[in-house]
Amino acid sequence: MSEVSERPEAIEVPHAALSAEALRGVIEAFVLREGTDYGGREISLDAKVAQVMQRLERGEARIVFDPRTRSVDIVVAR
Repeated sequence: MSEVSERPEAIEVPHAALSAEALRGVIEAFVLREGTDYGGREISLDAKVAQVMQRLERGEARIVFDPRTRSVDIVVAR
């Protein structure tokens, strides 16, 4: 029986290391797939992107790359 190989850990990607276009793309992809209900009023995509950007800038959220799945996500910072 072969040994189970270790899974690589997720890698934090500093948001400042991404180009403006790449960062917006990551945030938009996150916002569009998250499916969060913002209540009784509709919030524009630009407003949602701005909210996520503020959280990244304040250190409340971070961008991570998972080498196993080759995917990028935004997570709440601990």
